[in-house]
Amino acid sequence: MADTDNIAVQCKGVTKTYGSGSTLVHALRGVDLEVRTGELMMLVGPSGSGKTTLISIIAGVLGRDDGECIVFGHDFRHMSHYEKTRYRGQNIGFVFQLFNLIPTLSAAENVAVPLIINGVKRREAIGRACEILSRVGLGDRTYSPPTQLSGGQQQRVAIARALLHNPKLIVCDEPTSALDHETGHKIMELLHDVAVGVDRALIVVTHDARIFEFADRIAKMDDGHILSVENSNYRLTNKKKN
Repeated sequence: MADTDNIAVQCKGVTKTYGSGSTLVHALRGVDLEVRTGELMMLVGPSGSGKTTLISIIAGVLGRDDGECIVFGHDFRHMSHYEKTRYRGQNIGFVFQLFNLIPTLSAAENVAVPLIINGVKRREAIGRACEILSRVGLGDRTYSPPTQLSGGQQQRVAIARALLHNPKLIVCDEPTSALDHETGHKIMELLHDVAVGVDRALIVVTHDARIFEFADRIAKMDDGHILSVENSNYRLTNKKKN
């Protein structure tokens, strides 16, 4: 068991159901999970195993039915709507599988949204957005709207948006699903370098076995349960390289 001072996310007995009666679906069946500060945790498992539901609860965009979920010492259940929105805006970056880009805004404007919401002046926010778009290989597409970008480019815009406000927790749903092998590896290197620190953590839901090597630990899910949590060799391998 990790020292509680090093726990970014702690879930105990988390349950979630959808529907009722004959349409009732048990998405989570008493999930226990700890995510440590300074690590990249991957959630893997078949479709419908509860991965996206779990990260949505951790990120505060979905309520749980029962159990406990503490994120950097905070429980969303005990927050007002305003407090929850403000905390997410300052501390959590979420890369949605469907990107959720605003079609009428340019790539830079989409990326700048979290900063603008947090009160940063528009010019400064756009400038910082352009910088991080360059880091994900989109320096030449900063003023293109989503309709002029490929699926992979839109995915990189969504990732840049999640990273821009320097959140403590980044939650990604299939961040490399629309990317080729080389670009996917570059994005995972960036995510790991930017998001993983002594006071940060990164959770990635993925089916992409090509990026498993980037995990510090891998939690396997099925039928609403965590089946196992296994150590990976990413950090050890990179220490040897350095």
